[in-house]
Amino acid sequence: MMRLPDFEFHAPTTVREAADLIASSPDMMLVAGGTDLLPNMKRRQQSPKALVCLRRVAELKRIGNGNGLTIGAGLTLSGLVRDARIRARYAALWQAASSVATPHLRNMGTLGGNLCLDTRCNYYDQNYEWRKAIDFCMKKDGAICWVATGSPKCLAVSSTDTAPALLALNATVVLASAEGTREIPLGDLYRNDGIHYLTRRPHEILTSVRLSSLDGWRSTYWKLRRRGAFDFPVLSVAAAVKFDSGRTVEDARLVLGAVSSRPTDVSSAAAVLVGQPLTDDGIAHVAELAAKPAKPMDNTDFNLLWRKRVVREFVTYALRELRGDDMRDLRWKISRTT
Repeated sequence: MMRLPDFEFHAPTTVREAADLIASSPDMMLVAGGTDLLPNMKRRQQSPKALVCLRRVAELKRIGNGNGLTIGAGLTLSGLVRDARIRARYAALWQAASSVATPHLRNMGTLGGNLCLDTRCNYYDQNYEWRKAIDFCMKKDGAICWVATGSPKCLAVSSTDTAPALLALNATVVLASAEGTREIPLGDLYRNDGIHYLTRRPHEILTSVRLSSLDGWRSTYWKLRRRGAFDFPVLSVAAAVKFDSGRTVEDARLVLGAVSSRPTDVSSAAAVLVGQPLTDDGIAHVAELAAKPAKPMDNTDFNLLWRKRVVREFVTYALRELRGDDMRDLRWKISRTT
């Protein structure tokens, strides 16, 4: 049995109190649902001396209306899925949150926790003894990235579901610290680095996600995983398209997940659709362009060459669904992948 290491536990009730605590020591870490951090601590991937728990901070669990929606980062994924406004107006986010893990884990896991989810790798997500037997890896305690031994950086892969969806929806995030708050585009939160994958400063707390009204936009999220019941993505595609009254594309965004150490924005590929309807030829062209920057590595499930090839298929599925094609049977079949 893997046991947690010893640690101090703090349970503040306000963002300010939490920010002051996390600023007081570099050996503290934030925890919300704990569905990612606590297993990592059991495997000794992370060993903070103290945890600052955010579950009692009520202001982090609110959803606010306005010119769009402001979602507290402490809202559970189950709470997000139950919100009718999100399902009706931000389908990609609703689909992404619905696909995370199992109902039990969605009851605990939070939106902020999923956005800050640790990167994953076959050589990293093992117990301490297994990692010690291979002399560890670059991400923790070692010097070599076993995925590509000549790589100067860690290639652990991003496995967040909600980030690609929110990037396609052009979200921004608010970060708070003892020094104040700042708002940044969600894309600026990530680096393509398996170790330093977040630009969030150690003393900052991700407090909320902000979405504009997105009138005229449709969005969707597709996910590939071995076990449809609960696995992390080995590929995800989030797409959003704005149509005019004649069903011509006015704008389009496309984001890939689980193909690098950060969500990969390929909206430049989707931009070729602007000014025309969503035709089969146009969709096929975008799918080909979107697959080019996808460079999955041999650090997660399935064959990496097949994972790159299937990017075209999933981009096609997403755009066809946004066009209005009935994709329910195919979506159900993929969700039952074993």
